[in-house]
Amino acid sequence: MTNFDLNTNFTIQNGTFHVAVWGCQMNVYDADRIRDLLKASGYVEQKEPNQADIIVLITCAVRAKAEDKVFNQLANWRSKGVINEDTIIAFGGCVGSELAEEIVKLDKSVNIVFGPRTTHRLPQMIGQYRQSHVPVIDVTADALEKFDALPDQGMRGPSAFVTIMEGCSNNCSYCIVPHTRGGEDSRPLQDILDEVLGHIASGVQEIHLLGQNVNSYRGLDNDGNIVRFSTLLYEVAAIEGVKRLRFTTSNPMEFTDDIVQAIADLPVIADAIHIPVQSGSDHILSLMKRNYTADDYKTLVRKLREARPNIYISTDIIVGFPNESEEDFEATMDLVNAVEFDQSFSFIYSIRPGTEAAVLEDPVSAETKKRRLYKLQARLEELANMYSQKMIGTEQLVLVEGLSRKDANELKARASNNRIVVFEGDKSLIGTMVKVKIEKVMAHTLKGVMI
Repeated sequence: MTNFDLNTNFTIQNGTFHVAVWGCQMNVYDADRIRDLLKASGYVEQKEPNQADIIVLITCAVRAKAEDKVFNQLANWRSKGVINEDTIIAFGGCVGSELAEEIVKLDKSVNIVFGPRTTHRLPQMIGQYRQSHVPVIDVTADALEKFDALPDQGMRGPSAFVTIMEGCSNNCSYCIVPHTRGGEDSRPLQDILDEVLGHIASGVQEIHLLGQNVNSYRGLDNDGNIVRFSTLLYEVAAIEGVKRLRFTTSNPMEFTDDIVQAIADLPVIADAIHIPVQSGSDHILSLMKRNYTADDYKTLVRKLREARPNIYISTDIIVGFPNESEEDFEATMDLVNAVEFDQSFSFIYSIRPGTEAAVLEDPVSAETKKRRLYKLQARLEELANMYSQKMIGTEQLVLVEGLSRKDANELKARASNNRIVVFEGDKSLIGTMVKVKIEKVMAHTLKGVMI
């Protein structure tokens, strides 16, 4: 591995760059901060990769399919002449951290490899590669180092992500995140509040707090006291100009009563809460090392609905975990029917090298896993449609995010429950919150009229 000295001075040769992102909201946040960093270093962003001197890839390692997409994209770009031998490829994100030196062996067009914790060093890495033409690999740093080194955030539009912590310490048996992003480390309270204030000053209406497990946040205040996630919610909600507040992702085992109370107390918190359950079988949850039961999860849901009767709960579910029996799968279906989840994500289990679950025997056939997934997804789709149909005739306060992609005369907005709503309106409304009445349910959106 190349030894990287952050204090080494390189002459940065300005040029153009393009950023491609795969994966979670934290990757989107990292991509935005990389844009801020490269622009502050004199580079100009290009919307199309064929116009850029440097292509930055922010990758996802949560499933094998996500990894494959990145390498397939590089191969596709090469075959179409989008990139050539002069294009600098900077390969980052969780796959960068996971595979490190292996990446330049797998794809010799890659020149720079960095991880989620070393995004702030990218301009220096570019300079080092341009001087030496030797691949630069740098994936290790203290968890919070990048936040101190990054420039002020740029314009984000009406909604902005704010990462409140790095890493995860839960070590679920199937998850590669602790291997790629490291253990949990929370940002200081004031640093988060300052970032939020900066976004509000630039016109942001909605703040979305991010972490692998936000409800395990334990940052420090200015006096060195530990601040819990519920306190952070109250602090952010108290900032003038924060019109809506979201957070992702939460682990059920740390969704404590003080967080539930904050949701009850703070109407600024959105009606959509994402809480991955992963399975409805206590047997599978134990194998996954999730440290809660299906009944624990249902108790949490009951508390949340008592605190916020109009809350919409979405989740993640893994189908086909090693040794999942038909009984285990039906327990998941029972939980889905009991909770009645809203818009949720479901996947077939993907082996991740280095995780505990990777060595488990898996006698379940691919055909059985697919059958279970299709059955689950069909039910989840029914439930999501049920909630959408119930919204017809209701009034919704929506945040206008931009123009509709299908009709330039329509605006695209997002309701508190995370539904996309399109309606006719002037583009001057972009970035504001307006009331609309829901009139129709379409394939992936709701149709409304401004009140």
